[in-house]
Amino acid sequence: MDKTAAARLAEVQANIARVCKPARRAPADVTLIAVSKTHDAPAIQPLIDAGQRVFGENRVQEAQAKWPALREAHPDIELHLIGQLQSNKAEEAVALFDVIHSLDRPSLLTALARAMDKVGRRVPCFVQVNIGDEAQKGGCPISELPAFLAAVRAADVPLAGLMCIPPADTEAAPFFALLAKLAADHGLTGLSMGMSGDYETAVMLGATHVRVGSALFGQRGAARA
Repeated sequence: MDKTAAARLAEVQANIARVCKPARRAPADVTLIAVSKTHDAPAIQPLIDAGQRVFGENRVQEAQAKWPALREAHPDIELHLIGQLQSNKAEEAVALFDVIHSLDRPSLLTALARAMDKVGRRVPCFVQVNIGDEAQKGGCPISELPAFLAAVRAADVPLAGLMCIPPADTEAAPFFALLAKLAADHGLTGLSMGMSGDYETAVMLGATHVRVGSALFGQRGAARA
């Protein structure tokens, strides 16, 4: 029998607290983002009822379809965009989301800065780093990171920290450690890293935000969330 949403949430929170202890970290310093992509409002509601207030979506259009009503009922919900963002969706993203995790290229930076000026909201952004140097994956190349971070700061876009998605089917720890070092080298404390299969490792290595889907919503297919 499948666990309830409340039981799954409690289990993930307990796992985070457990690994925080040897790392000498406070569990409150780790933001748990429930990845609600592909899940409709009835599937999300039980987690809200269990007390979860931070959610992550991959696509602007999908989020626009289901979150306005949920947020009207629960104004304290925080919504994060964790998927790739097209520059032509920047204004819609700035209007809807509280944090963006996928700022990764100059053209998107320009679009977001312009959108923030127009909408009148400064939305904190994580710079996504292509930590595994994968051609098929989004993210700023490590070699270009110093210049890109300087551009973000100059554009008056709030810099929340760094984000990464390690290569699939590979030990994630070295990539998390590298992201933490890159953040420290650039005076950043925010680290968005870790998903359902590796969030405990991410927390031990300094994650401030973990993006957890299947461990909270239950397994559905073979997608890695």
